[in-house]
Amino acid sequence: MRFRREQARVLAARLREPRRFIQVVAGPRQVGKSTLVQQATQSLAMPVRYASADEPTLRGTDWISQQWEAARLSIAGSAGAVLVLDEIQKIPFWSETVKRLWDEDTRAKRRLKVVLLGSAPLMIAQGLTESLAGRFEIITAPHWSLAEMRAAFGWNVDDYVFYGGYPGAASLIAEPARWVRYIQDSLVETSISRDVLLLTRVDKPALLRRLFELACRYSGQVLSYTKMLGQLQDAGNTTTLAHYLDLLAGAGMVCGLPKFAGDVARSRGSSPKLQVFNTALMTAASGYNLVEARADREFWGRLVESAVGAHLANAAMSGECALHYWRERNREVDFVVQARRRLTAIEVKSGRTPQVHAGTAAFADAFRPQRTLLVGGDGIALEDFLMRPVAHWVAA
Repeated sequence: MRFRREQARVLAARLREPRRFIQVVAGPRQVGKSTLVQQATQSLAMPVRYASADEPTLRGTDWISQQWEAARLSIAGSAGAVLVLDEIQKIPFWSETVKRLWDEDTRAKRRLKVVLLGSAPLMIAQGLTESLAGRFEIITAPHWSLAEMRAAFGWNVDDYVFYGGYPGAASLIAEPARWVRYIQDSLVETSISRDVLLLTRVDKPALLRRLFELACRYSGQVLSYTKMLGQLQDAGNTTTLAHYLDLLAGAGMVCGLPKFAGDVARSRGSSPKLQVFNTALMTAASGYNLVEARADREFWGRLVESAVGAHLANAAMSGECALHYWRERNREVDFVVQARRRLTAIEVKSGRTPQVHAGTAAFADAFRPQRTLLVGGDGIALEDFLMRPVAHWVAA
């Protein structure tokens, strides 16, 4: 039986309810959004119309109206219908058109339920908040967890740390060179060209690409924007880099974690800790296979820390928590998680450096977290941490 993500169950349950909200399924490219929507809709006793705007050239809002009208026609003589619009963020001013059509159906009491999908969560969120306030619910589809990759493909923790959480690439890991080409060509290049450059004005696309490569290479490390510019050898400025990093985060690729300071303004002005959302983005560019990566203790240590960070960052993408790091002089905490009013400090023992708990102790004295965790070493086993949802570790 095909593996079903929890998000498919949630969507199916909502579509069986009376028409109430637009359902928005948002997440990075190639995490199975279209598949989970198909799984959620295949058992419904009503017509389903599916259409995708994922074309090399942008469509116009007339396309939305045409698809919407076709779905309306299928309602006749039935209990209702479902319209699924994929890659909706590709269409300029899509949210205004969706608002108009949705409100028309609401006034006419048409039983048309609508599902919107998008591979650029940041772009989707901007359109929703600008025009569709009060009319939608978001179901976030993040990168796959170890528990999901194990249930679907039988992976162990080393497989997951190295190959990450892309289900479409799982069948290729026996052919390392082919797996690398798939990640770089079908995932990285497509995400950058279609989910970033096609949708947003980027004056220096080459700089954005090099920034992505730098973030993958230095994932798990704190790097000031000034140092990044030096590494990138570009005449740009720090504001441009910060903006480009936000765009890459919006596509679910890499992000810059802010320093925890107990103050929003100070956090925003800090040097970011670079973090991939999926460790496959690190390893595909590394030149290593799994055996070689495991033998390089320095690289494997950074990979383990990035796997923990990716687990936390995907939870933050889903709105479960806020994620930071903390550093004061030579004392550091790898990850600081805020979930509601609870604060959790997480240190990762990766074998990269001798384990020192001075950072955790200093952070505890300064901010009084409700919980401090050590992952790896004599703390929580890496596999146990990655197998459980983040809420298990940071909730009361």
